[in-house]
Amino acid sequence: MTKGVSRPPQSKGAGNGRRLVRSGEDFDIIIGFLGFWAVVLLVVTVWMEVTGQPALWWALGLLATLLAIYGMVRLRRRLPDRR
Repeated sequence: MTKGVSRPPQSKGAGNGRRLVRSGEDFDIIIGFLGFWAVVLLVVTVWMEVTGQPALWWALGLLATLLAIYGMVRLRRRLPDRR
């Protein structure tokens, strides 16, 4: 290390704006993940209905996934827009 060289002072609040943007992107990833599983559950539920097998639990799983997506989208709207 070199002696006599000082670092510029860093504020404690540095990076807060970046953290908010990153958290919004994390929400987007979770929404995409849930969306994928919603499509999978939709296909399985339709297949079970068409073949005459019980599909209640698959449909309830699809409903839970869709409600989770709805909640995540509502939470995502509260975060600031990305730059």
